[in-house]
Amino acid sequence: MFRGRRHLLWLLVPYVLYLGALPLVNRVHPVVFGIPFLFFWMLAATLATPLAVWLAYRGDRRRRT
Repeated sequence: MFRGRRHLLWLLVPYVLYLGALPLVNRVHPVVFGIPFLFFWMLAATLATPLAVWLAYRGDRRRRT
């Protein structure tokens, strides 16, 4: 299915961070940087999403050239 296009698997990272791991990180304690862990996790996932999309784009761009 993804033969030769494995770089597109980077697009699964946001899905896993937001939905797949959500039941595991749904905690009020511990507190990270003064915010509940769930909020910290969502912030980290939001910041990781553009990186994952960029990595998928970069791999696709290499394939075209």
